[in-house]
This record gives sequence, C-alpha cells and structure tokens, in this order.
Amino acid sequence: MTPPTTAGPTLIGSVRRAMRLLEAVAEDPSRSTAKHLARRTDIPIGTTYHLLRTLTHDGYLHRVGGRYLISAATARLGGAVPEQTSARDLQAWLDSLRDETGAAIYYAWYEEGEVRMVAQSSGPRAPACEEWADFRRTAHAHAIGQCLLSQLDPEARRDHLARHPVEPLTPYTVPDAEALLRKLARLRRGQPVQEREEYAPGTVCAAIPISVGTVPAALALSLPMPRADLLDPLSHHLRRQAETAFTSKAFTVRV
Repeated sequence: MTPPTTAGPTLIGSVRRAMRLLEAVAEDPSRSTAKHLARRTDIPIGTTYHLLRTLTHDGYLHRVGGRYLISAATARLGGAVPEQTSARDLQAWLDSLRDETGAAIYYAWYEEGEVRMVAQSSGPRAPACEEWADFRRTAHAHAIGQCLLSQLDPEARRDHLARHPVEPLTPYTVPDAEALLRKLARLRRGQPVQEREEYAPGTVCAAIPISVGTVPAALALSLPMPRADLLDPLSHHLRRQAETAFTSKAFTVRV
C-alpha cells in the first residue's frame, strides 16, 4: 500500500517554518518577539507561538523576557560558538582589571528574565559593593541592571519592571519606571551606564554593555564615593578593555 502523502508536506512545511524562525532570531535577536518574528517570516501568529514553544521546549531557543534567543546548543550546530572560556580564565581577567583600575569588577548577564551575577573581583584596596538588596530584584537601581535592561527591547524592559517594580533604595534612586525608561532610551549604543549612590549610599558604579552571542551581558566596576571623580575615565578604560577582549573572542558569554 502506498503511504499517505498528506503528512509529508505538512511535516516538511513545519520544519521549513521552524528554520525560518531560527534564521530570523539569529539575524535580529534585539527584536525577536513572537509578534515581530511572525511579521518578519509571514508565518501566522498562532503557528509562530506554537513553533516557538516547541523550539524552546526542545532546547533550540530560550526565552529572555519577551524575546526568543538562539540557545548555545543551536549556535554550536553552526559552529558559531567558540570553545568556552573557563571560569578560571575569566576570573584571572577580572582580577587583572581590578588591579589596573583599583576598583571592584563584576561580570553579569541577563538570562530567562533575570539578572545573573556571574563573577566578581574585589580586594582590600578595591572593596565590592555590598549586596544589601537582591541584585535581581533591584536592576533599576544599579548600573549592572540598568545596563542589561538597556539591551532589551521596550516590551522586555516593561515585562521585567512589571515583575520587579521600581522601589526607592536611596534618596538618589530613579523615582519610577517611566523615569528609568527615559534614561535607558537616551543611552547611545555601547555607552557606559553610570549610577551614583542609586543602589547603595557611598558607592558609584559604571557598567559596559557587551554584545557577545545573543545573551545581554555587562562588565562593571564600583568605587567608593571619595573616588567618584575616577568613574568617567575608568569606565572608558573598562570599555576599551572589553572591546579588545570580546572582539578578539578571548571570552564568550558562557563560562
């Protein structure tokens, strides 16, 4: 008996649509919401949601806020992800930056809708900012969180702030969500994000956005208030160091 032919084209069509979605996500991860992907690929929105859920469930995509991003496993299929940097190498690099700047250094990324502090380097001459309020819950107040939120699309930013509302931590904390969104909208691409005593009294911070793969990441430093005059020059030094390291692929997002 000849097998039915209806299933073949249907399955092939689904595979083709899934591949188009993966290609669209890889081409423009900054706007990879379901609605944008549906418009970009001309796939009906219901089908788009179904395929995105399947691709996410099977590990080909992961969802960050309102966006869908290529997973490391999918990127490796195309040889897009170089060998992972070891945690030891990353820590050694952060330690060298700490010694160069005399500031505490931090490395973080935004994953599955949350701020994740990956590594940090500090010492007696470069004390770390004390995490007295959960970094994940207070992204609106510290430079790392603001830097990571600046790399999200407007929908993903509002989604984050809906889950973690703006709250005053110090007299200098941004007063509300709209004020924060205006600040983020004014930032130029690649510009260091600075905050002065918004998260912790007596501490100033700067963070550098890092474009590596599809995961928003940030490299940051903090200084005690008496050294606040060094925030500008050190943040630009940190930016140059980050550009050199990540452009040369000395480091990757995953460690």
